[in-house]
Amino acid sequence: MIKHIVMWNLRGDTPAAKARAIAQLQCSFASLRGRIPGLLHLEVGVDSSGADYACDVVLYSEFESQAALDAYATHPEHLRVKQELGDLRIARYQVDFEPTRRTA
Repeated sequence: MIKHIVMWNLRGDTPAAKARAIAQLQCSFASLRGRIPGLLHLEVGVDSSGADYACDVVLYSEFESQAALDAYATHPEHLRVKQELGDLRIARYQVDFEPTRRTA
């Protein structure tokens, strides 16, 4: 399994504009559920801390393999979401990792 985590800061000159951008991002990513082969889990979280160093939104997803994550990058539905979101983001951070197995 591969975990794929992406965090964004989004455009929005007012709290209402930022809220609209967040809602659009949430809706766009939710539309991917059930449409991407190998996508096991997808969750979008919105920052509640209000810290000035926090990102606005995080995408947490799990893929069955690195190959599934690689295919996601160019999947037409993912490309559609990227286009829908256009220039909403002002910063993006990403981490992909394979979870370590714990031993007893």
